[in-house]
Amino acid sequence: MIYDILCNGKAIAVLLDPEKERMVNVEAIIKNAEGAGARMILVGGSLVTQSVNDFVIEVKRKTHLPVVLFPGSVIQFSPYADGILFLSLISGRNPDYLIGNHVLVAPMVKQSGMEVIPTGYILIDGGTTTSVQYISQTVPVPAGKPDIAVATAMAGELLGLKAIYLEAGSGATNPVPVALIEAVRKAVSVPVIVGGGIRDQKQVNDALHAGANLVVVGNGMESNPKMLSAV
Repeated sequence: MIYDILCNGKAIAVLLDPEKERMVNVEAIIKNAEGAGARMILVGGSLVTQSVNDFVIEVKRKTHLPVVLFPGSVIQFSPYADGILFLSLISGRNPDYLIGNHVLVAPMVKQSGMEVIPTGYILIDGGTTTSVQYISQTVPVPAGKPDIAVATAMAGELLGLKAIYLEAGSGATNPVPVALIEAVRKAVSVPVIVGGGIRDQKQVNDALHAGANLVVVGNGMESNPKMLSAV
């Protein structure tokens, strides 16, 4: 079901960070996301330091949309979610984020029976040092080097990954460049997800027109829950 959303058109997802639960109006964000036609809610973040079970349960009470884990570490797994982007940070060389965390959580994911989408996670330079870059201790792909992103995405697809996630990072100064999205879209046949640094409707539209199957909005909705009202 979740993978079908990725494959069957241009869609929007909203990312909710459990660590910011008390700082943002989660209910307002969800309500406006649904009204704007968002297709799923992602839950996760680089600095989530506690169990996400209660947060996932609460989000599911507030929405009819599928709730999908976007985990930054093992402790961000919850069997109550509808699915998980099983992320492998293929642009980096840190074994913990390539496969290490995956080995630790795999038995729980398997037992849950949730939908699993193996996803190649490619960090793109967004103009500032982001949390994911610092926590994962990986170097982002230069924004002006689409050939590196393309080769990395190709490698991910050839390894059998079912989606490619181009990520500028939470709080990025700049979103993933349109030219880079276009180049990756032409190079792979699997769905392409784009997130990080997207703060307005134009940037959402630009990413979709460049070939993204799914555009993820996080910080932009936190500061302005109605930013997607024009969708």
